[in-house]
Amino acid sequence: MANFKNSKAVLIVSALMIVLLLLVALLRDNSRLITLQEARNLIASKQVEKAVLAEVYCYFHSTQNGVFRIARDQLEKSMLDNVRVEHGRSWSWVFVVVGLLATFGGGFVLWRQWGRKSGFGVTAVADEVTAPEHSCVTPVRSKVRFSDIGGVGEVKEDLEEIIDFLKNPKRYHSFGARLPRGVLLVGPPGVGKTMIAKAVAAEADVPFFYQSGASFVQIYVGMGAKRVHELFNAAKTNAPSIIFIDEIDAVGKRRDGMRNDEREATLNQLLTEMDGFEESSGVVVLAATNNIEVMDAALLRAGRFDRRIFVELPTPKEREAILGKYLRHIPHDVKLEEIAAMSTGFSGAALAAFVNEAALLSLRLRDVRVNTEHFLAVKEKVVFGKRRINIVTPEQKRYRARYQAGKALCATWFDLPFEKITLTSDAIQPPISQPLLRHEITARIQMHLSGICACDLAFGEHATNAEGDIMQAKELIAQMIDDYAMGPSLYGNEAEKAKLLDGLYEETKKLLLGKERLLGKIEALLMEYESVSRLKVRELIGEVL
Repeated sequence: MANFKNSKAVLIVSALMIVLLLLVALLRDNSRLITLQEARNLIASKQVEKAVLAEVYCYFHSTQNGVFRIARDQLEKSMLDNVRVEHGRSWSWVFVVVGLLATFGGGFVLWRQWGRKSGFGVTAVADEVTAPEHSCVTPVRSKVRFSDIGGVGEVKEDLEEIIDFLKNPKRYHSFGARLPRGVLLVGPPGVGKTMIAKAVAAEADVPFFYQSGASFVQIYVGMGAKRVHELFNAAKTNAPSIIFIDEIDAVGKRRDGMRNDEREATLNQLLTEMDGFEESSGVVVLAATNNIEVMDAALLRAGRFDRRIFVELPTPKEREAILGKYLRHIPHDVKLEEIAAMSTGFSGAALAAFVNEAALLSLRLRDVRVNTEHFLAVKEKVVFGKRRINIVTPEQKRYRARYQAGKALCATWFDLPFEKITLTSDAIQPPISQPLLRHEITARIQMHLSGICACDLAFGEHATNAEGDIMQAKELIAQMIDDYAMGPSLYGNEAEKAKLLDGLYEETKKLLLGKERLLGKIEALLMEYESVSRLKVRELIGEVL
């Protein structure tokens, strides 16, 4: 925008200079000054076509040699008796200049107006260039509060100090503490990551700069990096403020050597801008992603997005809170716990659709209030309609609870780090610290096999959700045999891998078989609360054993 304005100013100044030069050329008197005797000779030789009398000079227009001038008070009265005389009106050069400038200015204004209407000209170009920039750097004031969002109690606690920092930065600076420059919200679609970011901005009462990661990816090299730079400059100008980048994996995807100059240039600019933050800048960057596994490691290191907050699918209690928010303005006669129980696996967005479909059905049937029958009638539509949601049936819920109970017990038994395990999230990914001993790797393999073992013991079969854990177990087995030479021989083969995997499966089954009562307690907690913490599993182990 600044470059365009500078170019426009240079263009206008240059045009004015050209006009002035033209005026000088037009107003310059190019006639030759002659003496009285030379004037007599011109008239006597009949070379004067006409004489023009002005206020100061008399101009002789010659048929051959151009225009000559002589001071009017030098002329003799009889000299012009045989010459055609004209009287010229003398305009002041100041009035001529002003008139020409007025004409030029009026023409320029008309040109601008025509350009704005027709889509051409200077104004059209300016709009085309500046519109994307304005869309990137325009802040908004969020009106969404945490009180408007249900089921985000734990997330709110994690973000309270971010809000307090934006409200009272001097308190932290005087203490010598600094907050993370970047906070990454990680979770499946529809759990409310964007709403949470807006609520942080509203609670802190600071400008909110929203940008989608996909909008940085341009077909022109350098445009994405320019947008990032403008976004961060605007946020610093309006500090304290919040930058929120939705779907950041679109621009922050892991660099794998495949050439993509524009995306890499944009990512490098984002890294540079985050490194350029000062401690007192007052700018906090929030970002959201559904897939943290594909993000570049440089973005996740300390000093950039060094704090991660996982936003999980809501638990039954959280679903009750969310449903209460959506139903508060709808006449209804339902028990929130019943609707929450039948909506296992629903995200916040899915619950909104669930309530809306039930309300629409109630209106179509001309019922006064929404009841449980309406929810039961539209559940299949919400699950299998256009907005398909991956939820579980009661039978699948039993299998998942058993599967996750086995993993929670095994992970706690082998002291593998995790905070909690939920019914709707199959994966436990403990951080891998190098180097690992053989028994540490086998413990991780047994944790991945424990869900299958628990289901096989209880039901004689397991579900397809075991795919991820099986792949992880096979990958770790392959690394043990091929890369680390932890098998019977230094040069491993497929037979050794199969034998080791089968042996660890049998060991895990024996471990769980001796703890059936403990496994049942963990399963019951998962069926009721849909999540269980590592601390709770430890308490149960202490009670039973």
